[in-house]
Amino acid sequence: MALAIVYHEAYAARLPASHRFPMGKFKALKDVLIAEGLATEASLYRPDPIPARWLDLAHEPAYVNAALRLELPPETERRIGLPITREVVKRACFVAAGTVLTARLALERGLAANTAGGSHHARRDTGSGFCTFNDVGVAASVLLREGQVRRVLVIDLDVHQGDGTAHIFSDDPRVFTFSMHSEKNFPVRKVPSDLDVGLEDELGDEAYLETLRAHVPRLVDEVRPDLVFYIGGVDPHKDDRLGRLSLSDEGLAARDRHVLSACRDRAVPVACVIGGGYGHDVNVIARRHATLHRTAAEFVRSAAPSAWHTA
Repeated sequence: MALAIVYHEAYAARLPASHRFPMGKFKALKDVLIAEGLATEASLYRPDPIPARWLDLAHEPAYVNAALRLELPPETERRIGLPITREVVKRACFVAAGTVLTARLALERGLAANTAGGSHHARRDTGSGFCTFNDVGVAASVLLREGQVRRVLVIDLDVHQGDGTAHIFSDDPRVFTFSMHSEKNFPVRKVPSDLDVGLEDELGDEAYLETLRAHVPRLVDEVRPDLVFYIGGVDPHKDDRLGRLSLSDEGLAARDRHVLSACRDRAVPVACVIGGGYGHDVNVIARRHATLHRTAAEFVRSAAPSAWHTA
């Protein structure tokens, strides 16, 4: 059984050539996965348009309505850091729909991966940090509302703290939010997760992985989730434009293997989203993001996921 990979052409919206968000990385990632034989155009899962009522489960309806009507105030647009055009908002909607689909596929198959997602700075009432809608927040809320899951664990290993996800689920005991990030990085004002682990700059592979091993298996055991959302941002990489943790390619792969192993060994399905990754060459960033999909595909190709699939 091949890894279920989710993609939509709307993931890449047009931006001014000078814009610092690497929007081209999403199509580039899809192209890398096809070139490496992890997917074909025909095998990719493509989400349908998302109902606005799903967005309302994670965000204030007034904020959703203003975004969909392209009527966000200038200060909110500045906070998001993206021009609020019809194409950019459509992209945010399809990314959220893609993460819902990824979560459904994970519940069916044990493991699935989006080629976008991890917009963890979008809070209940506003967007921020290149994040318009919080796709993980939306997906978790949809599945909880439908009764598909009763308990969710978010493992956020982006270099930036998951303040938006923490904000959305601050009063919801059904969702446990865990963020392990660069303490001195964005956002300056952090919203407390259920568990935050702030790391020092230039930490490197060994200390990072030791810290990760001290938390992830224990959290999966204690939370006992029906589903894990894994935000596998590659911005902790030593060459990332916004990262500070100095991980290597091998360190990122080892991180992904540890998270997936901890969940597989406990028969907990995992929905993977890619999180952040920044640089001037979108092809380099895309190959780095593909580490998560390569690692997940290795698990699917092995015999081990049978325990996942029958959980």
